[in-house]
Amino acid sequence: MAYELKQELKQELRLVMTPQLQLAIRLLQLSKLELVDMVRQEVETNPVLEDVSTDDAVLGVEEAQGAKKEEETDWQKYLEEDHHLSGPRINFSDATGDDEDNLIGNISTVEGGLSEHLRWQLLTRSLADGEARLGEFIIGNVDEDGYLRVLDRGEESDSEYEAAVVMELARLTGMSPPEVEKVIGIIQGLDPIGVASRTLKECLLIQARHLSVRDTVVEEVIAGHLQELAKKNYKAIARGLGSTVEEVFSAARVINMSLNPAPGRGYGEATARAILPDVYITKVGDDYVITLNEDGMPKLKISRYYRELLRADGKVAGDAKAYIQDKLKSALWLIKSVHQRQRTIYRVVECIVKFQREFLDKGLKYLRPLVLKDVAGSIGVHESTVSRVTSNKYVETPRGLFELKYFFSNAISNSDGSDVSAEYIKDKVRSIIESEDSFKPYSDKEIVEILRKSGVTLARRTATKYREALGFESSNRRKTHF
Repeated sequence: MAYELKQELKQELRLVMTPQLQLAIRLLQLSKLELVDMVRQEVETNPVLEDVSTDDAVLGVEEAQGAKKEEETDWQKYLEEDHHLSGPRINFSDATGDDEDNLIGNISTVEGGLSEHLRWQLLTRSLADGEARLGEFIIGNVDEDGYLRVLDRGEESDSEYEAAVVMELARLTGMSPPEVEKVIGIIQGLDPIGVASRTLKECLLIQARHLSVRDTVVEEVIAGHLQELAKKNYKAIARGLGSTVEEVFSAARVINMSLNPAPGRGYGEATARAILPDVYITKVGDDYVITLNEDGMPKLKISRYYRELLRADGKVAGDAKAYIQDKLKSALWLIKSVHQRQRTIYRVVECIVKFQREFLDKGLKYLRPLVLKDVAGSIGVHESTVSRVTSNKYVETPRGLFELKYFFSNAISNSDGSDVSAEYIKDKVRSIIESEDSFKPYSDKEIVEILRKSGVTLARRTATKYREALGFESSNRRKTHF
């Protein structure tokens, strides 16, 4: 068998993701806050990039500081002349609401979370050093709902899982299981009652035992019939306990009204996330004006110093010149990609305004069914580009603040032959459920019938899907018994 070497010319078409294309795609799907952070990081790491907006800000700060220099207080003189070691002199007769020396106003409040709240209480307990360290460790493993989480729960029963948690804590801390049980019990008695519980049953039982009046039926329901209680199957619970339905009903009322399944809620909850709109749509006369939100966006330019260095032949070493050229190319790509991102967002929003003009004029009933393909074909881009543009982007309109994806929904045929959007029907379902009698909530079949009378034809399974998407439970779960 003979081997030979030969050259062959082959032509092929291949799609290559260049670094510039990758950067443009990545910028498209960033929200405004994420884009600002990313651009600022690039400014810090790329010496060729300059943020023009920071120059103006620094100048304004320096001017303000210069104007305030003469107004600064000599605090040493203030303390020596007006205050004594015995305490501050406060003249209440001269105090006003605008007094700058308001002591209460000067006290800074620290918003501590659940962990800080528990640690502060633990300090008041007389514990040995080892127990105190164990208590700190346990508190550090309490989640935001107030439960002790050190193990993932598998198929174990409640008692098996509680015992497994104790053994794991003993292994991790070197303490004995009885010591672990003791410290867990101490923490569970802190405020809020039931914190550091390992299971829902344990959490509710601890709270039930701390009620002002002990109710054995309440404790028996929690200990053995939580599943039936969740289904509101009071007759089955009564049969299991050998008591009357009225007694079970009364116990269920106590559990629902007096016990908290998530005792840690309300302590150090995450701060509400502020949504900054990427685009503003305002009505001027009969037209809608689109404005991109540029607040806080760095204004980028190429450094003149490095441009002149590149022009100066022979004055820059080869490695340094290559480094500057590489950074210059990255800077140009970033500036171009940011501008391209802004132009694409503007064109997409402009197209949405054209399609959804009636919604902006008249309200939700006139929200037109719209898919990505419609917008992509209108502005001449791929559907994936529109999808990236509408992700994590918000627009403020005369009708309120919406995510851009809100304007895209499938069409559902109306009884008169016209099409309505899924968002409109979801809003109708929400209104029906929120206005129902909580003692006689509507079933999905009844919701479909109410929609049909208003001119909207919908299958029951579709109504169920919309109800679940809106976060509403079934009629049996929504029913109020007391």
